[in-house]
Amino acid sequence: MSDQPDFTRFLATAELADLGPGPRKGVQTLSALQEQLKPLLEASKLPLEHQELVRSLVLLWHDHLDAAHTIAQSIDNADGAFVHGIMHRREPDFGNAAYWFRRVGQHPAFSAIASQGAALLNSVSKSELAVNLVRDGTWDPFAFINACASAPSASEPAQRLLRQIQKVEFNALLDLLARD
Repeated sequence: MSDQPDFTRFLATAELADLGPGPRKGVQTLSALQEQLKPLLEASKLPLEHQELVRSLVLLWHDHLDAAHTIAQSIDNADGAFVHGIMHRREPDFGNAAYWFRRVGQHPAFSAIASQGAALLNSVSKSELAVNLVRDGTWDPFAFINACASAPSASEPAQRLLRQIQKVEFNALLDLLARD
């Protein structure tokens, strides 16, 4: 890997991101994030589109859904659709999230999500959730949308597990976007 800034540090919050819109305690303000991200993104030498998607993901992690949405909807490719889908899943607008994930297709980040997500799921239990989210080693973003839609009626441990998987998803996509 190159000497790119470590953008994953922005995901190191006291609490995992909510499955819903938030806001939660301990997230940074939009202006503080923009101020911190600007010099890092400029120094990164990433293509402008990747810089904007990194910015959108970080803002989304910190519950700034509107700002993240504005950026994601302006980028018309699989990466933009991926961030856009996550945003709508958290909104929650599950039908719209599914629409955007259909536009994603088979994303390169899915293999990392499948392997890391399966390891996390299997370390907790051999649950139906594990079988549904990772089928034959393949990540199923639509099953994750459904799991998030059902989360309000799930147990606290199940909700926490879904939030951990969501962080795996953010990390995998952020890692992919931050490569030059």
